[in-house]
Amino acid sequence: MSGQRVCVSDFEEEARKVLPKAVYDYYRSGADEQNTLADNVAAFNRWCLVPRVLRDVSTVDLSVSVLGQRLSMPLCVAATAMQRMAHPEGETATARACQAVGTGMMLSSWATSTIEEVMSAMTSSVGSEGVLWLQLYIYKDRELTLSLVRRAEEAGYKAIFVTVDTPYLGRRWDDMRNRFKLPTHLSMSNFSTVSLAFSEGDYGNDSGLAVYVAKAIDPTLCWDDIMWLKQHTRLPVIVKGILNGDDAAQAVNHGVSGILVSNHGARQLDGVPATLDVLEEVVGAVQGRCDVYMDGGIRRGTDVLKALALGAKAVFIGRPVLWGLACQGEQGVTELLELLKEELRLAMALSGCRSVSEVSRSLVRRVEFNSRM
Repeated sequence: MSGQRVCVSDFEEEARKVLPKAVYDYYRSGADEQNTLADNVAAFNRWCLVPRVLRDVSTVDLSVSVLGQRLSMPLCVAATAMQRMAHPEGETATARACQAVGTGMMLSSWATSTIEEVMSAMTSSVGSEGVLWLQLYIYKDRELTLSLVRRAEEAGYKAIFVTVDTPYLGRRWDDMRNRFKLPTHLSMSNFSTVSLAFSEGDYGNDSGLAVYVAKAIDPTLCWDDIMWLKQHTRLPVIVKGILNGDDAAQAVNHGVSGILVSNHGARQLDGVPATLDVLEEVVGAVQGRCDVYMDGGIRRGTDVLKALALGAKAVFIGRPVLWGLACQGEQGVTELLELLKEELRLAMALSGCRSVSEVSRSLVRRVEFNSRM
């Protein structure tokens, strides 16, 4: 540990120093010129908080219900692939941290720990209640896809977040320059064949992951496939990757249990809006018929609060968790989550909100373009 870590950027700076360059670049980078990557973060500065005072904020309740599960806070861990590149315990360490803090974790299909290992890690640790959800890519091999769903059901996962924005992988220049692929001692652990586990292969001069996606992931995915998935699982289905009201309305009409407003951490199509900027449009289109969540650019407790005020039921963080994992494994992720939880508690108190239910649209105001914060 290189000194006291007081904000998310401290974790990132430390992680940058300890991670191999190709790994750090893979985790950090966005698509093409990375304009949306920067804008995801910058979007939060386009909104200011308008607090209420004299509200007796001696106690502040951060707890919230997400997909029927009670969590200690409306901040959850997003799916991020191949976490054992950051730390030898990878996703199992992250799961134990989520359990300790009492929040939910979305496990990537491309995890370097199995569905079963991660659930075992979470349930064997001491702490509050934690919750696991599975992030799902739809593979060309539909039986393989359903086998992941069945394993998640049997292991006790509570929902399926199906990624709908990745028919092909976005152009990530750093990965192309680095010819990114998994270190030889790791694999995508939920797959038994070498090619699907991304553990070996000749990927030429491109990003290995881009080649993998082109070979394995189904680009024909359409709304009918959401119905197909719903017919094959008893778990709630949430669509991950919605960025406009029309698609949000379509999702509700197809019976989804939730929508995750996401641009894939700005890793797919550069030049799309920051997720915060389209959140209200999606919430308005849904009209309360399902929960709306968001990810992208959240780095502070005030960011979480602004997203809640604009209609998100809960938010998800990805990269910050990887920085915590790289810094200090389970302890690093726990410290990172506790830091953001405390930042959110303070932001709510200073805004006059004693519970998440008291956070409303009146709390935020769009900053005029030429005004100064």
